[in-house]
Amino acid sequence: MRCRIADRAASRFTRTLFCAFLFVALGPPSPSAAQEQAFTLTEAVRYALEHNSEIRAAGSSLAAREDDVGVARSNLLPRVYFEERALRTNNPTYAFMAKLNQGRFSQRDFAIDALNNPNPVNDYQTQFAAEQPIFAPKAWVSLDMSKSEHEAGSIEFARKREEIAFKVCQAWLMVHTAKAQLAAAEKGVEDAQEHYRIAKLRYEADLGMYADTLRAGTAASEAKQRRVTAGKHLQLARRMLGLLLGLSGSAEAAGEIPDFHARDIEEYAKASRTRGDVRSMELRYENAEKNVRMAETDYLPYVGVGGGYQWNDPANPFGGSGDSWQVSAFLRWNLFDGARREYERSKAKHQARQAQEYLAGVRKAAAYGLYQAQLGIEEAKANLELAREALKTAEEGKRLVQIRYENAFSPIVDMLDAQVVLDRARAGLVARENEYRVAVLNLGWESGTILKDLGIAPDEKKEGP
Repeated sequence: MRCRIADRAASRFTRTLFCAFLFVALGPPSPSAAQEQAFTLTEAVRYALEHNSEIRAAGSSLAAREDDVGVARSNLLPRVYFEERALRTNNPTYAFMAKLNQGRFSQRDFAIDALNNPNPVNDYQTQFAAEQPIFAPKAWVSLDMSKSEHEAGSIEFARKREEIAFKVCQAWLMVHTAKAQLAAAEKGVEDAQEHYRIAKLRYEADLGMYADTLRAGTAASEAKQRRVTAGKHLQLARRMLGLLLGLSGSAEAAGEIPDFHARDIEEYAKASRTRGDVRSMELRYENAEKNVRMAETDYLPYVGVGGGYQWNDPANPFGGSGDSWQVSAFLRWNLFDGARREYERSKAKHQARQAQEYLAGVRKAAAYGLYQAQLGIEEAKANLELAREALKTAEEGKRLVQIRYENAFSPIVDMLDAQVVLDRARAGLVARENEYRVAVLNLGWESGTILKDLGIAPDEKKEGP
């Protein structure tokens, strides 16, 4: 008796010491866990549209394409140059020209010896010059193409916002699913512990076997393991939601789950034909056709006008002992370039056909995605009804088996099996409910109407909490 008391005391001391070690090693809950931000579904989507890293990166890419329009437009605007040169030479031609430009050419400079063997001359040349294109077809086509590319980028950016919105909805619903599955696991632990209590009471009353107690204890341990796994899945789901929202930590899903209802499939089909990736690919196909025109502009001349004002001084930079001006017009026509233009034109035509095939593929992929989403919602709806029926039958089966076990008409194995079926049915119903909601949202994503379905304007920006 004393040995057993000593063993119990040692066991209690060991457990206390182990708990103290875990508290010191793991520490209290981190402040970040206590400070998790909570979002309703629409709040989460709005916050992600403003803070998600992918959306911000896409916004910077779109801004760069807008600058490309300015770069292309600059090729049609005048170019103004400022130039300062310093020259020292005894070259007869340059020396003659420098003195003329400086306005100090004299009668002595006409001497044959001075012309053939001039003394070294210094010349500082300051010049302002400008050039304005008049006929530049390549620049016109380039500007048109850059505008189309910016428009395509804007549509792609809107599609990226829809993509992130859909992912946030999935992650937000996954948090709710994980929470419900954790609650189901908790309920499973409670039921398993109750089974263990009943088995123990029956054994102590000589109405059951000790093996039933062991089996019930094993089932209780397995239920606790499932609870641990469900807790891990919940933490991961919260962290994934935080990642999509652009947070450094986790985020919590708050509020009720909205009701999602699918509209008529024809409405989705009509919207899918003009969704973002299809329209952007249409613009890129048009740009590919314009690229053929750009290659053909190399057969045309380039016409422009220019002029400048010049100061020359023999001793001082930026000086002006002599000044002059000039105005010019020019035509530049590339008559032969080794057949480069022919190859560029042929290459542009091949790329246009490539873009045409890509466009056809995107349209087919959009139709397939809508078809897949339609089948997915039918499957999810059917599975949801079956999951509800499965839960009802599992609950009733568990109730009947438990009554039979308590009255010694069934072994404990039957009750444990019925409990496993019930636990699966509980978790399965939660999963099927959210699978149906995701299927409805997926229909909106495939058709390009998800932001409208969520009640969010396509270009809406709103700071989160």
